[in-house]
Amino acid sequence: KLSQIAPDTKKALENPAYSFKDLFETDGLGLGLSSPHLNPRAISFVRDYIDRNGKSLMTLKDWARPVFNMIDGIFVQHNLPRELKYLAVIESRLNPSSISGAGAGGPWQFMPATATRMGLKVNKSIDERSNYVKSTEAAAKYLTELYSIFDDWLLVIAAYNSGPGNVMRAIKKSGSRNFWEIQYYLPEESRNHVKKFIGTHYIFEGQGGLTTLTRSESDDHYGNNGNFTLTRNISSDEAIDAVTVTVRGKYNAGVIAQLIEMNIMDFNRYNPGFDKVIATANNSYELKLPSGKMESFNSRKNQILSESVNAMLNGATSSNEPAAVSPKLPARNITSGRL
Repeated sequence: KLSQIAPDTKKALENPAYSFKDLFETDGLGLGLSSPHLNPRAISFVRDYIDRNGKSLMTLKDWARPVFNMIDGIFVQHNLPRELKYLAVIESRLNPSSISGAGAGGPWQFMPATATRMGLKVNKSIDERSNYVKSTEAAAKYLTELYSIFDDWLLVIAAYNSGPGNVMRAIKKSGSRNFWEIQYYLPEESRNHVKKFIGTHYIFEGQGGLTTLTRSESDDHYGNNGNFTLTRNISSDEAIDAVTVTVRGKYNAGVIAQLIEMNIMDFNRYNPGFDKVIATANNSYELKLPSGKMESFNSRKNQILSESVNAMLNGATSSNEPAAVSPKLPARNITSGRL
């Protein structure tokens, strides 16, 4: 449903004339808000992809919620970003019966050899690639393996499609480990696969994130603390309802929680280590809040930032309890080939 889409994405889907630059560029208001950049070489592809697929993918979201919940739970156990679940969307639209012309099967589109290597049974009498839970466990293992090789989520997604050998050869030929530099040394299907993943991420999340950036872009945007996003202690239903915005500046967890009227313990579940990460020089935080609370945050962000600065000056440093709010302001070696 369009009502479940992040506001900027909703505008883009409802009104083709809406400027997608607002969806892909950082906030320029000087209020400490920003979002991960979409690489300029992807904007045209992603814009067209959202135009063509946005509404149909949102209908998928309605019936796929139990599947997404299951994937989220398994990925959290494997310390993987939940957003990698969108890889199964572009692989198969979550269809467990899907079989490609090349013989890849199941929601995660495993080839038989890779499926077997990841612990799935694939023979004449049983094909566990079609089992949502078992195939997701296998996908988590394979994604972890690929990340240990490439240390970059865009390269992982490219390798998931074309095989790590092809990505390794593209790296060698290009002399780069940046996806945007090596993409034309990859098969066309693989480079488009990565862009489809990014587009799907934008449709469901309303912005980019850790898994839509190169390693260098991620380091520039998140510093060395990008993995804090993996430790959120929220349910899948909470994650689906939540909205995310990246903040920079002297924000304080206690001030935010008090002014948006959110229990500090709940705030910390959604945003672990907030004060520690945001206090790091030139760092940012991917703030996640329930949709209603995010509306409150956006409507009061000027006051929240001012009160956060006051709290810092007054010595409030812990997010374990609300910070004092100033009374002066009103409350507010793997072989090549596809899988």
